[in-house]
Formats: sequence, C-alpha cells, structure tokens
Amino acid sequence: MHPIIFFSKMDFSQSNLFGYIEDLQELTIIERPVRRSLKTPEEIERLTVDEELSDIERAVYLLSSGQDVQGTSVVANLPALMRQNPAETLRRVLPKIREVLHVAGVEMQLTAAVSFLTVLQEESVSIHTYSHSFLHIILQNLEHRDAGVSNAWLETLLAVIEALPKETIRHEILNPLVSKAQLSQTLQSRLVSCKIMGKLANKFEAHIIKREILPLVKSLCQDVEYEVRTCMCRQLEHIAKGIGTELTKTVVLPELVELARDEGSSVRLAAFETLVNLLDMFDADDRSQTVLPLVKSFCEKSFKADESILVSLSFHLGKLCNGLYGIFTPEQHLRFLEFYKKLSTLGLQQENGHNDNQLQLQTLEQEKKYISVRKNCAYNFPAMIVFVDPKNFHLELYSIFFCLCHDPEVPVRYTMAISFYEVAKLLNSGVYTIHKELVTLLQDESLEVLDALVGHLPEILELMTNGGENSGSESKLLSIPDLIPALTTAEQRAATSLKWRTHEKLLQKYACLPHIIPSDQIYYRFLHRMLTIILTNNVLPVQKAAARTLCVYLRYNRKQEQRHEVIQKLIEQLGQGKSYWNRLRFLDTCEFIMELFSKSFFCKYFFLPVLELTHDPVANVRMKLCYLLPKVKSTLKIPTDKHLLQQLELCIRKLLCQEKDKDVLTIVKRTVLELDRMEISVDAFQKRFYENDLLDQEKERQEHLLLEMEQLEKEKQQNEGRSTNINDKMFEKKRRDSKTSSVLAKSITLSVPGSSSSTSAGKEDKKSKLVRSQSFSTQALHPKYSNIDKCPNKSSATGYTSSVSGMGKSCMLSFSDDSFRTHSTGNSGNVAFPSSCSSRNLFNSADQKNNGNKESQSRKMSM
Repeated sequence: MHPIIFFSKMDFSQSNLFGYIEDLQELTIIERPVRRSLKTPEEIERLTVDEELSDIERAVYLLSSGQDVQGTSVVANLPALMRQNPAETLRRVLPKIREVLHVAGVEMQLTAAVSFLTVLQEESVSIHTYSHSFLHIILQNLEHRDAGVSNAWLETLLAVIEALPKETIRHEILNPLVSKAQLSQTLQSRLVSCKIMGKLANKFEAHIIKREILPLVKSLCQDVEYEVRTCMCRQLEHIAKGIGTELTKTVVLPELVELARDEGSSVRLAAFETLVNLLDMFDADDRSQTVLPLVKSFCEKSFKADESILVSLSFHLGKLCNGLYGIFTPEQHLRFLEFYKKLSTLGLQQENGHNDNQLQLQTLEQEKKYISVRKNCAYNFPAMIVFVDPKNFHLELYSIFFCLCHDPEVPVRYTMAISFYEVAKLLNSGVYTIHKELVTLLQDESLEVLDALVGHLPEILELMTNGGENSGSESKLLSIPDLIPALTTAEQRAATSLKWRTHEKLLQKYACLPHIIPSDQIYYRFLHRMLTIILTNNVLPVQKAAARTLCVYLRYNRKQEQRHEVIQKLIEQLGQGKSYWNRLRFLDTCEFIMELFSKSFFCKYFFLPVLELTHDPVANVRMKLCYLLPKVKSTLKIPTDKHLLQQLELCIRKLLCQEKDKDVLTIVKRTVLELDRMEISVDAFQKRFYENDLLDQEKERQEHLLLEMEQLEKEKQQNEGRSTNINDKMFEKKRRDSKTSSVLAKSITLSVPGSSSSTSAGKEDKKSKLVRSQSFSTQALHPKYSNIDKCPNKSSATGYTSSVSGMGKSCMLSFSDDSFRTHSTGNSGNVAFPSSCSSRNLFNSADQKNNGNKESQSRKMSM
C-alpha cells in the first residue's frame, strides 16, 4: 500500500502517476461495501409506497409504518394537507401525528411546531376548531426535555394566544398556569410560566390581572432560581403596560427596585433594562426619588465591580439621559455627559500609554467588551446631541465625534457611518463642522463602512451643501473642498474590491451629484469614469448602474459640445463596438435614455443607431433589440417622425424575411403583433396620451432651456470681452480729451434717449430669458447651482429646433427670434455696448475733433 503524500507542486511523471492511481483504487475498494449496504432489498421495500394511494392515505401509512424521515416529511406537509382537505386531515392525519410526537425526535418536534404555526397563520380552519384540535398537542409538548424544542412550542403557543378568545385562554391556559408556576414544579415549567404571563397581561382587564396574575408574578420575582427571577423581571415591562400607570407604580416599581439590588448580576441587568424601558410610565417624583438613584449606582458600579452591566448601560444611555432630562440638575447633566465621554473612549490607549481604567494588560474578553461599549456609544450619538442641544455640539461633543469616526475598530466606524445622516439632520445649519469626518469615512479602508455611509449619501450631501453654507457662497464646494477626491477614491476602491454590490450601490447613489457638483466637474471627474466602467467592468449590475448614472449626468450637462461628444462615444464605442457585450450595454443605455430624456432627443440621436443593430451578427443582440422595439416605437410622433416610422417598419420586414435563428424569429413575430396593437402619439395633445405627453413636453422644455442658458452665457462672455476693450479705449480718450467734455455733453444728451429706450427694452427681454433659464436650473439642478458655466460653443440654438415638437418647439423658436433681433439691432440690450452703426451716427452728429462723445459714453457706462 502506497502512502498518500501531498506535494507543494504535483509531479505527474509516469511512476508517480501510477502510484496515485493505486491509491485511488484502494479508496474505492473501501467505499464499495458501504454503498452496497445502503441498497439492500429490504430497505428498498420498506421505503417504497404504493403510487395509487391518495395524499391522506399516504400520510397515514407513512406515519404508521414509515421511517422517521418520512414521518417528518408528512408533518412538514401538514399545512398543504389542511389546504386540500381540512376535514379528512383533522380526522385521520392529526391523531397519528399526536401519537408519533410522543416518541419523535428533535427534528420532527421542531417541524411540527413550525407546521402548527403555519396552519394558524394561513387560517385553514376556524380558531375554535384550531383550539379544539391543535391546542392540546401544543400544551402537551410545551415542557419537552430539550430546551430548543420547548422554546419552539412556546413560540407557537404565544402566537396562538394572540388569536384565541378570552374564555378559551382562561380555561385552557390561565387556570393550569397557577399550578405550573408553583415552586414545586420544574425550572423549565416555571420559566415557561413567566413568558406566558407576560403575554396574558395584554389579553385581560386590569382587575383580572390584579386578582389572578399579579400574585403569581410576585411569587416568581422571589423565586429561588436566578434564571426565573431574570425571566420574570423582563416580563414586567409587558405586565406594566397591561395593568396601567397606577398599578405599575404600586406593584411593579417596588419589585423592580428590589430586583435591581439582587445578588445575581443577570437579575440586576434585567431590572435596569426594564426600568429604562418603563421611564415613560413613571412621573417626575418616581424618576427623581427612585429611578435616578438606581441609575447612578449602576453607573458607579459598572467601572468597579460589575462590568457585566457596562455594555447594556452604554446601549441604553441615550434613552436614559433624554428620559431623565427634565429632572437633572446642571451638575448631574454634566456628570452624565462626562460618563458618556468616558465610555466613548473606553479601551483606547491614551497619550501616557495607559487605559482609561489604568489596566496595562487587557484580556481578549475585555477588548471585545470595550469595542461593544464604544459601538453602543456611536449608536447613541444622535440622542446625545439632543441631550446637549445641537448648538453646543462643537464645544461638547465634537471631540468625541472625531474619536468615534477615527476609531481603530471597524464596528464602531460602521455604526458612525450608519448614524451620520441623523447627526447631519440634527446639526442643521452647523453641519459644516463635520465635513472632514464625511471625507474620512468616504476614504475608510473598510468597504463595510463605505457601504453603510453610501445608504444616505444623497441626503447627507444635500444637507452639507445647503445647510452648512452661507447664503453668499458662490460654490457649494466651498463647504467640502475635498469632496470630489474622496468620492473618486471611494469609487475606485469599491471597483477594485470583490464586493460588487457595494460598487453597484455606490454608482446608483452617485446619480445625485449633478445636484451637488458643477457640471464641468461632473464631466471631467465622473462622466468619463462611468463610460470606462461600462466598457471594462465584468459585472452586469455594475455596468447597468454606471449606464444609468451616466445618462443622468448627460441629462444635466449644460454644454452642448460636451453632450455631443458623449453621445458620439456612446454610439461609436458601445453601439458600434467590436464586442457584442458592449452592443448589449448600448441597448440598456438606450432604455435609460428613453426614461430620462424627451422623445425628440432619443429620436434625433439614438433612433437610427438602435435600428442598425437589426443587422448585428450576434443573435443575442438582435433578440434584445426585438424586446426593445415597442419602447422604441413609443418615442415616435406623427407626422414629425414619419420617416423614422418607415425605417422601423423596413427593419422589421428585413428581420421577418432574413432572420435565420429560430429563437430570434419567434420573438420577432411576437414583437410584430405587439407593435401592430400599439398606437402612436401625434404632435397634438390627446386624452389617452395626456399625462405622458405632458411629462415629455416638460422634459423637452428643460432640454431647450439648457440650450438657452448656454446661448445666454456665450453672449454674456462676448459682451464682457467687448466691454473690457471699450473701457480701456474710453479711459485713454477720457484722459486725452478731458478739457472738451463739457461742450459735447449736451449734444450727446440729445442723441441718447432714443437708444436708451431700445436699450431698456433689450435689457428686459434678456432679463426674462435669464429668469426662465434660472427657473429650469432650480428644477433640474439645484437653487444654488443656477450660475451658468462659461464655455465658448459654436452650436446654435436653432440647430436643435428641427428635431423637436409641441410646446418645446415654440419655446425654442421664440428664443431664436429674440437672439436674431438682438444681433440685428447691434446688441442694444446693454448701454455699455453700442453697435458700430449707432456709434458712427453718434460721432457724425458732433464735432469729431473734440471726441467728446467718447467721454460722455464713458461717464454713462460708469454710472
């Protein structure tokens, strides 16, 4: 026999290969007897069931003489049997299950508990029938020797109690409970009684609870076993809500005070947590005289002898501080705040090399406990902001916020990332103070932290850029100077990791950036990155998320030259790409284009490139295109797009005639039927398409306004350039000819009124257009991003008019007319920029040797 030896590098030489084969043969010889023993005829006969039996007969047969596995299968199938034939199942199957459960194993018991609960939830039978047939079985198995089985049946019973009528509960559950809760019963029985009493407190009136349940509660609170006292202590919260405020004050509170001083640490912990949860039911006197002293003693003991309560105390501290806020003196308020600060840095090394509690060596258990404490402090941080008032955040809590965001443990930073949005909301106008921590968490080394932060990233950035900046700020990036590098770093780290869901989520949330960051920054830092992800990433959900976000960026891009460049790249690199995978992503991108843009935009740029894919050599591309064709047809308007409709029909005919792939041909025929049933919208409004047409015209209007904004910005740049040149020349003339300015002032005054009236008219015209463009900016981008980007562009607004229709067309045409009128009158819309024609007339009307008109115009411009 050859020993099996594992080498770091396998040697497949002939001698070694024969050795491996012999070893494998020996292993198969060892396994053969085992395989034969599993297939004996007796076992096959025992597991065989007659196929002609009905479901009920088969279930009865398997429960009577089948294997345990078969019986468990029948019990699991009980809800289905109840749905099919409830009467026969109750008469024949359920009694067999009841017999089998007496000797059944753990697996069948757990399965039965789940099946009984499912039957109750599905309401296959009335509650009266259910209590008559199922309740006794549940109660019989409630005290099973296995704790897991007992808890499973208890959960089923507690759910049944919610649905049972009061009389049934009183006779079947409450009356036997008196004997089950006695000290003579087993520990398991008394624990079950505690949990049942907590559930019954909400089912009966206060006087019944006081007479029949409270004596048992007091008895179990003084039980000799600490497990029973702990369990009963946790049920006091439910009992207090059932009996009301008065009885809680006279009965429950004294029991809690006594249990809070119990010798068992778990009992004291349960009493503390119950006190915190019942704070709302205590008045100011009870809080100040009873609850507050207990809480103070808990805080004092937590660092000394009773560290077991430390984790629970840190978890409930926020709720506790706000619940006792009204009765705190200034000294107590400061003491609890300092206690929270101490917990927030518990276990971290200080500058002198010692821990907070002066321990040099920490056990692993202590380190885990300290991490949990700091995590709970991070969870309670929003509550502590409310406790100290957001106005005092920077003075009181910022240092703790900084420490928690830079904590060495991932769970602490993860919790801070989850609660970051709540903190930002509470700080409101003071949110600018935490922008550095936002950048820190975006660049965190753990992707879990980044994933937690990204969940509310759009809302956080909105608060950061709106709430934290002054009204006079020109750029939102003034409040977060490192935002763009942090966002790009976060995306690159997510892209290089194996957690593609985090990357997908990040790309989806980045669609909010046009509301936060200027258009040029989006174009240079993010838009091309999205295109790269579509082309190079191998995960389909990530590619789709990048494609949609790219379409959003394109939608709000404010420069026509940049938009045309991106559109051209989409068509060339995706639609006409060498890889069929890229062409499939092009079709996905076109779906997003149809969702975000107007119909006329899609028809102008993407309709024909999509139809070209009907000749694609890959069947999957043609198949995906066929699924997309109904959406493509819905973008057409008649009669404007009649030629495009003809192209669509021609492509469909070619597919029907020339398609050789059977699957594609089947989908083509199905698509043709769907296209025939579709109705195409027309340029005018129709009732059946009213809402869609209205939405489409709004999209089209916004696209036109983007063009108007760009055109106005170009004119503004040109006018500013000419203004600078004229100012320089006029300043020289003024200095040279200042002596004769008074002579020509009168003649200029006589000449100017006519031009000033046309100037004011042009000014009002441009002002109205600026107002319209700014209104779009407030809708599409953001109120503080209505400033127009400066970029020279040779594209004219009228070039886009030919492809649009409806309301948007009239809007665009009016803009073109105004623009033409402005240029034809020599840019009379601004006093500082007279046209060459009007200036020549003005110079001819006066004595040119004085050049006094230059000086007069310079004065009017300065005014």
